[in-house]
Amino acid sequence: MKTAARRGRPGYDLESLLVVAVDLFNERGYDGTSMEDLARRLGVTKAAIYHHVSSRDELLRLATDRALDGLFEVADEVSGASGPALARLERLVRGAVVVLVERLPFVTLLLRARGNTEVERAALARRRQFDRIVTDLVRQAEAEGDIRPDVDPAVTSRLLFGMVNSLVEWYRPRGLSPESLADAVCKVAFDGITTGRAPK
Repeated sequence: MKTAARRGRPGYDLESLLVVAVDLFNERGYDGTSMEDLARRLGVTKAAIYHHVSSRDELLRLATDRALDGLFEVADEVSGASGPALARLERLVRGAVVVLVERLPFVTLLLRARGNTEVERAALARRRQFDRIVTDLVRQAEAEGDIRPDVDPAVTSRLLFGMVNSLVEWYRPRGLSPESLADAVCKVAFDGITTGRAPK
């Protein structure tokens, strides 16, 4: 027998609840946001929220998973591809920028996680796993002679994704498409900012 989907107040299904929760977590901080605050923002009772999720932690887990799942989808696609490691690294960076733009509030929340809760610690562990994937690609590209060997691969990967992650601080979704933004990041990251002309 098929179980009917649970329904809350019209306009507040789990997805719209999650979007509002993430906005509030980003605005006030996860630790500074209570279920009462969320109910007030939504204009519903706390019972209506518990109709969809069991706790505030579950909302946080769903939100951070939304960001991390997107990043790992890109990583899985890249790891299954052939070709030089540098080309795969660039594909990973491009894909990560697109995920960041398309899931901006979720990625913002992920990057602000500090490990204060079990959910945050689990999210940070997955982030470290993603970081290792990036570092391994940098190391492979270095071994293939495409990335300079005088910088530690872990440092290179952190600098590279430090630039990507900084987008959450200033990027606003108007005017510049995700693809154009990814192009700009990759040009600076892989080609540098100079034209090659000698300084006068």
